[in-house]
Amino acid sequence: MLRQAKLMDDPHLATPCHLPLLAALAVTAMVTALSWLLPTHYAATGVGLGFLGATWWLVLRGEEEKIRHYGLALGGIFEGQPLKARRLLREGGLALAQAALAALIVFPPFVAGYCAYWHPRNDFHFKIPPTFADDLLGQLLVIALPEEAFFRGYLQTALDVAWPPRWRLLGATVGPSLLVTSAIFAVGHLLTEPSPSRLAVFFPSLLFGWMRARTGGIGAPTLFHAACNIFVSFLAHGFGFTR
Repeated sequence: MLRQAKLMDDPHLATPCHLPLLAALAVTAMVTALSWLLPTHYAATGVGLGFLGATWWLVLRGEEEKIRHYGLALGGIFEGQPLKARRLLREGGLALAQAALAALIVFPPFVAGYCAYWHPRNDFHFKIPPTFADDLLGQLLVIALPEEAFFRGYLQTALDVAWPPRWRLLGATVGPSLLVTSAIFAVGHLLTEPSPSRLAVFFPSLLFGWMRARTGGIGAPTLFHAACNIFVSFLAHGFGFTR
């Protein structure tokens, strides 16, 4: 708590709430334009680069202490210093274990909800898509990492400074930033693909944000975010909704 208070008093880190909200508005407008203007095959990559570029400008070009405060160190990958294999393996392994635990808890009830909502007519058949490796890398590096870096790394943290966390929830201290970040995350998905169902990402976003608060970084939520996207695609493929 003392370290958090020190960081909030740091003029390089303390931010009025309107600044991250304006940044979120600008970045959302930018990635929405990219999603509509770029060719279909390049739209996701363009959006991901947009989020990463914004995160670099807002956080990653700063000092190590700032990068760590925003939960963006990722085992030292974004700190600008030589990587240490032991630290990278330790923190990567911990993030993977945390994401796996979340998947074990969340995925079984999700399957029940998925079947109740979509009413699949076919039995589930275990199929690994031929593009699985490419899909996995794409979900991790093009979608999950850029989105988590901006929304859970920059935005949620900046809003935490403006609106200090006040609620204790399953081992994590969260605040209004969790709700506001998730709302902006959902609206952004709606703007890039106008369908009311896109707003449903508000709910997994709450879990991603909780994981950010609980673990102190974006490693676990990034891995879990990618796993969620892959799992939904896996279910759709297995039930015959997609080929």
